[in-house]
Amino acid sequence: MKTKRSILAFIVLIVAMLACQSLPLSNQQPSSVVAAPVQAIEPVNTNATNPSAQQDGLVALYENVSPGTVAIITDQGQGSGFVYDAKGDIVTNFHVVEGATTIEVRFSSGFMAYGTVVGTDTDSDLAIVKVDAPAEELHPLPLGDSDALKVGQTVVAIGNPFGLNGTMTVGIVSALGRTLDAIHQTKDGQPFTAGDIIQTDAAINPGNSGGPLFNINGEVIGINRAIRTLSSTSSGEPVNSGIGFAVSINMVKRVAPVLIAAGKYDYPFLGISSMDSLSLEMVKELGLNTFIGAYVTDVVAGGPADKAGIISASKPTSIPGLFGGGDLIIAIDGHAIRTFDEMLAYLITNKGPGDTVVLQVLRGSEKVDITLTLDKRP
Repeated sequence: MKTKRSILAFIVLIVAMLACQSLPLSNQQPSSVVAAPVQAIEPVNTNATNPSAQQDGLVALYENVSPGTVAIITDQGQGSGFVYDAKGDIVTNFHVVEGATTIEVRFSSGFMAYGTVVGTDTDSDLAIVKVDAPAEELHPLPLGDSDALKVGQTVVAIGNPFGLNGTMTVGIVSALGRTLDAIHQTKDGQPFTAGDIIQTDAAINPGNSGGPLFNINGEVIGINRAIRTLSSTSSGEPVNSGIGFAVSINMVKRVAPVLIAAGKYDYPFLGISSMDSLSLEMVKELGLNTFIGAYVTDVVAGGPADKAGIISASKPTSIPGLFGGGDLIIAIDGHAIRTFDEMLAYLITNKGPGDTVVLQVLRGSEKVDITLTLDKRP
């Protein structure tokens, strides 16, 4: 299923190059999961009216969490990660360890150990690396709640950019609910969509991939994954431009326990394609009385949406390439949605294969509730 997103040709989306590697494919999941045990970390005092207190707060944050962040060095490149639990499970990006024959994990204390990949997820670009390390080296980091994030909140990235281990950068949440192309592809080579992505302007560069993105209280709220940039070094490596992307920690909370237990994770599959956005001209041409929702442009034959009776666009219009008559999804399980991205974020962070959802669609001027059972991505 292709999501039909178009990105300006002159903008380069860098995903795997953050770890100096290229991307490929795979996937999977069960339903009930338990978050990893974590160590408590004292909240950071960041008094915005007192610059000295704010500075001291950031210093304390770094000192608290850096023992739980790691550098990951492979025979193909480098990246970052963080300690997930006291059993030696390390969370990183799949593309950091993809195809690697040796994986070295370096702790802030100077301790080093070889790691073994025990689970991978090419839909959200996540991997679990297992290390055999003494208890005093394993400092699991506390996990926050990415659903509680708001645009403008301060965030902190710690990682291994350009091999500079333990580098800290500070920024804000620039946007929420973004999507990226997944590494996992359909049989015809089209990428699925990775959703619930956090956008940030904290400086992220090659080597930051897989490292933690923290809130101001020292809780991990994302896993740094990609940047979008027009700039590169003399050797062709992408350079931060203030637009970085991180996998939400709530996605990690669902995926990581399953990767540790089963090695793979299954994502819910709806079986539709949608236009990223509609212009005013398109809205008028389609005869819609709203500007928000996910307009269904295609339905996968035999998929959940098809079986439930979701209607795809098929009627030619005066705008080339635009077809009318498709359902406009305006809510899922009673949650109003403005875009396809919002619907996808809800699905992947709350539902799994076999679960049922209720889609409210606008069909002409009529609102129709449609119940369907989700499948898993093929």
